[in-house]
Parts: sequence; structure tokens; C-alpha cells
Amino acid sequence: MPIPPPAATDALPALSVDPVLCVDLDGTLVKSDTLCDSALAVARHRPAALLKIPGWLVQGKAALKRHLANTIQLDVTHLPYNRELLQYLEQQRATGRPIYLATAADAGTANRIAAHLDLFTGVLASDGTLNLAGKNKLAAFQSRFGDNFSYIGNAMPDLPVLQHSKEPMVANPTPGLRAALHRAHITPVRTFDERVPPLKAWLKAIRLHQWAKNVLIFLPLLLAHAWAPGLIAAAVVAFFSFSLCASATYIVNDLLDLEADRHHPRKRLRPFASGDLSALSGVIVVALFLIASLALAISLPRAFGALSPEALPLIKPQYFLLWLGIYLVTTLAYSLRLKRSVLVDVIVLSGLYTIRIIAGSAATGVAISTWLGGFSIFFFLSLALVKRFAELESLRERGGVSAGGRGYHITDIEQLRTFGSASGFASVVVLTLYISNLDAAQLYQHTRRLWLLVPVLLLWIMRLWLQASRGQLNDDPVVYAITDRRSLLLGVLVVLIVVSAL
Repeated sequence: MPIPPPAATDALPALSVDPVLCVDLDGTLVKSDTLCDSALAVARHRPAALLKIPGWLVQGKAALKRHLANTIQLDVTHLPYNRELLQYLEQQRATGRPIYLATAADAGTANRIAAHLDLFTGVLASDGTLNLAGKNKLAAFQSRFGDNFSYIGNAMPDLPVLQHSKEPMVANPTPGLRAALHRAHITPVRTFDERVPPLKAWLKAIRLHQWAKNVLIFLPLLLAHAWAPGLIAAAVVAFFSFSLCASATYIVNDLLDLEADRHHPRKRLRPFASGDLSALSGVIVVALFLIASLALAISLPRAFGALSPEALPLIKPQYFLLWLGIYLVTTLAYSLRLKRSVLVDVIVLSGLYTIRIIAGSAATGVAISTWLGGFSIFFFLSLALVKRFAELESLRERGGVSAGGRGYHITDIEQLRTFGSASGFASVVVLTLYISNLDAAQLYQHTRRLWLLVPVLLLWIMRLWLQASRGQLNDDPVVYAITDRRSLLLGVLVVLIVVSAL
């Protein structure tokens, strides 16, 4: 069957000494995949349209791309372009060499990218009927350029084209393509590698440092002075179950926030926004992490009973599963909608901290006191507010007016400062009431020494807000707490005070 002509925007190029240079788009010129990016943008902005995808897919991959391109338009100005490759194309363009953007992406998306970059002689792309990939792309090249073309690709579908290319080149090649080129005895003329090592990218994507938040699961044990081996084992299993679930939700949040992150001065460097990790791999890891989290949650009774069988009736794993599910649903709701609701977002964030404590109680069967509940609500609300305050302070320094997608304005900054500092001081009040209550005397022999915690906590809260007001606070207070030397010293001091009061 004859192959229909691909979508194009130009006539045949003039004869040139150099072969026509053809450049792939997804994974090559752009480090991400515009098809996945479009699907994720639809999930964020028009989720109901996701129900149409199976029907579109039945019509063929080219039709799916056309429908997605018609449903939502990607912001092509902030895509993660391969900068080294762009510089090379600019040099080739300056010599007068014809350059074509040749991609399996839909022609609508490809033409918008070409118009933005203003580098290409023309565009060859999928047209809603023909998917311009692999052999289809090679046939289109040969019918248009004969054998006088060079090609830059990145994945296995590009192999047939690279085998016929005058100057085979690759950009961020996949391991499969590297191996295939080696077997075919093809050595790329040039390689445009612009990505961080995968291990480093994944450690950043799963937010390993954020696992520090899940130490709150151990708090009921520590404050109740419960040191039974089975309780500790159950808390450890719960910690890893919660951490894997949390990492999965962080990835989901990053995937849904791709476009917004690419506009942010720091978040644009996140692995998925920058194209260092593919969105498809992110979806797979989310599924694996959630399965592993569920498996660990179900194994709680085994971990508990193996070391403390006499205390096994205390644990009710279904309660831990319940709170794990509440955390998962809440974080997904936060990513999809609640993060854009003014003040509701900080209430939800503070609640997610408290859920960790409740989950720790459910995993070990150790009840939490009303004092701990009251303290955590006010303390974590202050942390959530300082996070939003720091974001607005950074926005003000950049000359912005409102936080895109958040609902906050620069004019809200002083009100947030008032809310947050007041909430932090309220947590200290709860602490003082606990110290003076008989409940503390039942656990500590020297309760008066606990009063030393008050100035330490006040100092940390005031310093946190002072740093935020000066624009010196990372927008995540957890990162600040585990990397700031003075915060770590104050944390050691807290431990010493508590131990001395036992």
C-alpha cells in the first residue's frame, strides 16, 4: 500500500552539498514525550476527556495524537529542550543547511514548536491518519530526499532511519538503541547527551528527604515510652509503607504539575519537568510503589507478632490501612484540586502531618494523647503556612503578583505571616499546658526540666519565620529543618532535655 505523504509545511529543499538534516522531536529535540505531556495536561485540566482515550486509541495512534492535540495545547515555550542540540541546529542553520523537524508527534504540535524555535525549513509529522514513525518515517524521507539525508534520533523506532542516514546522530539515546546501533556496527557521528544519571534523578523524584516527615509514625511510641520489640518492628514496617505511598503521591503530583513546574525557577529542574525521567516510567513506578506499600501494610501483624506475640491483640492493621488510604486519597485530592483552594490547602497540608501520627498509633496500637493532637494541629499548620509564605516571598522578589494555580496574591503575605506565627505560638501554649498537667508527671520524673523545651521551641519557630521573611528559607520547611545546622543543634538539645526529664 502506498504511504500517503506526511504533513508538511514547505516545498522540496534546494540542492545542497550537505545532506538535509532531519531531527526527531520526542526524546530528542525535547527531552520529554509530547504525547505523554498532552495526556497529563488533559488529566489536569480536562479529566473527563480521559474517558474518550480508549475510543481514540481504537482509531489508531495517529488519531489519538490528533485528538489530544485538538483537546489541549501544550505550552511549547517551556518544553525541556535539549540545549546542546539546539546550539548545534542553530550553527547548521547559520550555514544555510536545510533542517527539518521530522516527528511522530501530531503536525499541530510540531508546527507550533517549529514556529517557536524558528530553525526549521519545514516539518514532517503525523497527520491524524499516518503515524510518522519507524519505517513510515524512512519511507517519507526517501520519497522526499532520496538518500541524501542525515538524521538525529533517540529510540528504537529511529533505528531504520539511522541505518540509512548519511550522518547518523543521537540525542539522549535509550539503552536499547545504543545496543541496536552497536549490533548494526553503526557509530553515531555525534551524540547530544543532556541528562542527569538515572539513579540521581529517581532519588530526587521520590523525594527521599521527605521520608523524614514519616518519622512522625514513631512519635506515639516515643512519647508513650513503649519500647517493646514488636511495637518497634511494626512502626518500622509502617514507616516504609507510608514512605513508599508518599513517594508515589509525590510522583503523581509532579506528573500532573508538569506545565506549572516548567514555569517555576526551581521546580523546572524536577526530573519529570526537566525531561530527565519519562512520564511513562513515572506511572509505572507509582504502581509499583503503591503495591509495595499495600504489601507492607498487610504484613504488619507478622512483623508485630514475630517479636511480641503477647501484645498482638493490640494491633489492628485494618486501622492502619484505613489511615493509609485516607492519606492517599487526601494527597491525590490535594494534587488535583485542593492545592488551588486558598487556606484550604494549608489546612490539608497540616492535616497530612497529623495523619502520620494517627497512622503510627494505628500501626502499633499505642494511643495518642489529646495533648499531642492539639500540639500537632497548631505546629504543623504553622509549617504549612510558612511554606506558602516563602513561596510568596520568592514571587515578590521576582516581581510577580500572584502565585499561579495557588490562589494567593502578594498582598496576602502579611496575613499569612500573622496566621503562621500565631499558630506556631499556639503550639507552644499547648506544650506548656501539657507540662503543667498530671499526664506529664506520669511519664517523666523531672517534669520541671521539660520547661526548657519552651524557649528552644520558641527560638526555632521565630528563627524559621525570620528566615522566611528575609527570603532565606527554602519553600519546604522540612528541607530547612534537616539541613540547617542550628535547627539540628536545637533538635539535639530537645532530645537531651527530654532524656534528662525521664
